[in-house]
Amino acid sequence: MKSIATRFMFAALLASTAMTVQADDDYSNAIKRFKDAGESAGFFQLSYAYVVFPAVGKAGFIIAGQHGEGRVYEKGKYVADASITEVSAGLQAGGQEFTEIIFFQNKGVFDSFKGGSFELGAKAQATVITLAAEGKAGTDSSNASASTDKTNASAAGSFQNGVAVFTIVKGGLMAGISVSGQKFSYKPVGH
Repeated sequence: MKSIATRFMFAALLASTAMTVQADDDYSNAIKRFKDAGESAGFFQLSYAYVVFPAVGKAGFIIAGQHGEGRVYEKGKYVADASITEVSAGLQAGGQEFTEIIFFQNKGVFDSFKGGSFELGAKAQATVITLAAEGKAGTDSSNASASTDKTNASAAGSFQNGVAVFTIVKGGLMAGISVSGQKFSYKPVGH
């Protein structure tokens, strides 16, 4: 009996470790994709902090919701966990998954995010990064655009009120990716 309990605990520990490694890989891969993209690469050097959400799911018909779990990095160091949620109503249908990163230009804007009631305003826009494609892509609901040509990176995204948002569509079909109205939670690591 003791042997079975020991084996079960060992298996649970291995599974937990494997899930942590998988999560770390998800975040590392998402960050690498944004660092490799011409539109967002320079923001890692220009920003005080950033939050990355490897998988944000959005689905709905008329009323839609989206949710994702993320990690917050201050000066390149993992300092907190975050979540993103949004509920919207309007002419929309479908489902989609995307990766999102939000850059904070300075400590003041980042402190506002950490306050717990941060929300992207009605005029917030996201630059949509199109990987392995040519030309331009856009979203209907945020008037965002992206270019896969790295020479156009400076024109593709910029800070708005100290925040820059980039997304990479992973799959699915939705009328567009809207970042306005997204609400965030912030939980420091170890709390």
